[in-house]
Amino acid sequence: MIPALGEFALWIALPVALWGCALAFLGGAWSRGDLVLSAERCTYAIFFLVAVASAGIITAFVQDRYEYWYVYNYSSRELLTFFKIAGLWAGQRGSIVFWALNLSLFSSIAIWFNRDRNRDLMPYVNGVLLALLSFFIAISIFVQPPFELLGFTPADGRGLNPQLQNYWMTMHPPMLYLGFTSFSIPFAFAMAALMTGHLDARWFQVTRKWTLSSWLFLTVGVILGMRWAYEELGWGGYWFWDPVENASLLPWLVATAFLHSVMIQENRGMLKVWNMGLVILTFLMTIFATFLTRSGLIESVHSFAQNLTIAWIFLGCLGVVAAISTVLVVWRLPLMQSERQFESFVSREAAFLMNNLILLGIAFTVTWGVMFPLLTEGLTGSKVAVGPPFFNRVNIPMGLVLLALMGIGPVIAWRKATPRNLKRNFLFPIVVAGVVAAVLFEMGVRHAYALLTFVLGAFVLTIILIEFWKGTRARARIEAENPAIALVHLVRRNRQRWGGYIVHVGIVVIFMGFAGKAYDVEVRQSLMPGESMAVLSPFGHEYELTYESLSTSRPQNTFAVVTALFTVRQDGADLGPLTTERQFVLAPPQTMTEVGIRSTIVEDLYLLMVLNQDEVGIVENRPDLQRATFVAMVNPLVPWIWYGGLIVVVGSLIGLWPGAGLPIPRHGGERTESDGLAPGDGDSGSSEHDPASGAPAAVG
Repeated sequence: MIPALGEFALWIALPVALWGCALAFLGGAWSRGDLVLSAERCTYAIFFLVAVASAGIITAFVQDRYEYWYVYNYSSRELLTFFKIAGLWAGQRGSIVFWALNLSLFSSIAIWFNRDRNRDLMPYVNGVLLALLSFFIAISIFVQPPFELLGFTPADGRGLNPQLQNYWMTMHPPMLYLGFTSFSIPFAFAMAALMTGHLDARWFQVTRKWTLSSWLFLTVGVILGMRWAYEELGWGGYWFWDPVENASLLPWLVATAFLHSVMIQENRGMLKVWNMGLVILTFLMTIFATFLTRSGLIESVHSFAQNLTIAWIFLGCLGVVAAISTVLVVWRLPLMQSERQFESFVSREAAFLMNNLILLGIAFTVTWGVMFPLLTEGLTGSKVAVGPPFFNRVNIPMGLVLLALMGIGPVIAWRKATPRNLKRNFLFPIVVAGVVAAVLFEMGVRHAYALLTFVLGAFVLTIILIEFWKGTRARARIEAENPAIALVHLVRRNRQRWGGYIVHVGIVVIFMGFAGKAYDVEVRQSLMPGESMAVLSPFGHEYELTYESLSTSRPQNTFAVVTALFTVRQDGADLGPLTTERQFVLAPPQTMTEVGIRSTIVEDLYLLMVLNQDEVGIVENRPDLQRATFVAMVNPLVPWIWYGGLIVVVGSLIGLWPGAGLPIPRHGGERTESDGLAPGDGDSGSSEHDPASGAPAAVG
């Protein structure tokens, strides 16, 4: 009953979306409030209808309705209920509906909170969102119907890919979808500003939190995907520059650039066309990522590839949106002229612009690396592989420059930095970085990129700590507060600024986790029960792993699961048992590795087994021949990637938390002393912040 109702709701949602889209644009053009209101009610109705359709899909999964093609191909009777619910986004057909569900939810929220504000923009905002909803709902109905029937009812389903039966993977796609769909709101406001010609600072101030929310969802989605790859794929890494991994990274890079460059427009009235372009490009990258995932043109463990029809549809959508956006930008160019010019390359404006150029440079490199094999195959017929060495060779140096700019950008002066400004803000951090470099070099850190990462990380962290220390000290002195209380009040006074600094701390920690990859240790050894293997950590201690036994089980739909039991000792101290598995799955036929991981604050001990299907029979029939090959790795600083991700989330949530905020900038966005900023210390053009009040110098 409910699945049938869900299919009916999906069919009703499409005409409602098309009708609402027409009403929204006509209501805005004719200044008809009744049409605008009707269009807004259409958006609310679509959310309800798509929610019913989503409930229908979930119900079909939970009730094991295998007469539906989608349920049959992505579920089975022994699948846990949790994974059956996740079936909504496990495959291509359900994920399109899930996309529409998120988009309709965010559209409804945006319209509701702006029902009494920005009334000149809202009809066009709603029209753009309803057009996007019409597109995704139409795909769900005509191209990838989730309620398509098989014509018969199988006794059981084919089951969900075992590699996807992981809690990280069930959270990873929804987070990316939330990031992709929530960025439709800033895009819609940007389009509305272009259509109406109201291109003041209001459109991006209204969507600031939407942009940061989207960025946060994308960040969490990317990190969860890294964690899944690290635990599930059994190769000891967390990022392989896989095409679909890259697809999720592209909108994140461009959105990061926008979050930084929009501060130049807000404070100096500059880069208006640039910022509009970044918003459009970020949205296009979300569509491009969807194209890559569903194109069938790339090979990836993440891909939904089934046919090329939907790939061409998304490619066509990409072209239409790009063309319309370009026409609107060209039309409104006279209204987006910069109010000021760059005065110096040694300034905050220049630092933020350089930050933007590097982020876009990385995005271009990643895009080129993904598309180059497709282009060469299409033109020459030969397939050219672009692997991690290319991406690392190009992107690591740019990433290190980006890391340095994270420290420079927030504290260097606007307009033009004077020698006094440079000395006051950078002398001590440079000294600290130099000391760290000397100490690490003496300790034997010789890998150039790793050493440079740690040194630059120390430079950035020192700057951030000094900013917090200065602000807390000033606040405690002026308000006569305890330092801890003063710190809390400082952050509450300007959550955007200090939350941004915390985000930067998290990014630095993640960079240091990446740098640890240079010192991975790997030992491969063939063992019999009772034998041991040793692996030496880069931090000087030794792990001893003793192979205790090998056992075999046969869960349903599995040829065999072979489990190896080890006991682990570190420098003679017993750390307890550790297991690793090889699973030989029947449907779909594949071999999987379940790694054993023992984490400390600075490193992971990573254990996996190398065993083929022929050897399983030997294990079962000849217990005396339980020899197997194992790979033990020590991955230094990998836990810092996950810690850094948590810090980024905390900082982002602080920045998003509702607060009094700061006054809207005046005079083209340039703040004045009356806005709560100190006039500076005599530096030419140095708009320094008041540490006690937390007035912003930059936002991360």
